[in-house]
Amino acid sequence: MFRPLIRILEERGAEVEVTARSYAQTLELLELHGIEAEVFGRHGGRSRVGKARALTSRLGDLRRWAKGRRFDSALAHGSHELTITARRLGIPSTTTFDYEFAWLQHQLGLRAATHVVVPDAIPPERLARYGVRPPKLRQYEGLKEEYYLADFEPDRSVASSLGLSTDKTHVVVRTPPDVSLYHRRSNPLFPQVLEHVGGLEGVDAVVLPRTKEQGGYVRSLGLPAVIVPDHAVDAQSLIALADLVVSAGGTMNREAAALGVPVYTTFGGQLGGVDEELIRQGRLVPITDPRALEIKKREPDESTRVRRDPASLLELLLPA
Repeated sequence: MFRPLIRILEERGAEVEVTARSYAQTLELLELHGIEAEVFGRHGGRSRVGKARALTSRLGDLRRWAKGRRFDSALAHGSHELTITARRLGIPSTTTFDYEFAWLQHQLGLRAATHVVVPDAIPPERLARYGVRPPKLRQYEGLKEEYYLADFEPDRSVASSLGLSTDKTHVVVRTPPDVSLYHRRSNPLFPQVLEHVGGLEGVDAVVLPRTKEQGGYVRSLGLPAVIVPDHAVDAQSLIALADLVVSAGGTMNREAAALGVPVYTTFGGQLGGVDEELIRQGRLVPITDPRALEIKKREPDESTRVRRDPASLLELLLPA
């Protein structure tokens, strides 16, 4: 999300510092996109106790690092540690997110933020319980992915680097967020989808796991059509060049929709406003049976892609 925003800020003469935590492929992806970052903390795991310990540790590290550095503002995507730290240091902060039902995280991070910026698909009344109302609340049209992917063009070498056949139908599959607090129940549909797609002839299915454990599990199934990269890949290019995407929720659903790629969701939690709107528009298809997937080659159609000016999103994110 922040790649084009960092570029715009630096072109305006701003000094930008990026922080991240070591989780899944975050650091690999930052390197892939040429973004340098200060790394603080790790993911707290599945339990609330583990998450609380990780939160406490990262808060301390962030405060020690940021104190005395004279930051004018702080921008976060779903990082409650950043908004809490900014508030303690008297730094105006803005946070943004796409899913309104992550209750615990939002109770912490949204109350601390100066401004909260979300898609207009999220009904404002759903945010009131977190203490978020106008003018603290700012909303933008469409998907944030339509802004940060506005200048994006796919790297066609990504498919060949993974050994994908040009004659086969390319499917990108994203695993469920099984370490997220709002997705505690397992997703029984996803293994069915994996088994169905992974056994089809004429298909190359690239599965993008969230963790090493998920990757190991998928590889152990030995499904003939499945490819699991052993390192972080340019997922945006992979999605843009795919014939369809099947994801258990999150960024890849929205990136596919923004890039005009057919996308199905197996998300097992409570649908948020963004997914609800994409489903109403026919840009996201929920499935309950893997046999409902329409697996076929597609012809790229630029008219289905939506591009928006990232500078207009940045104006909402800046605290002033």
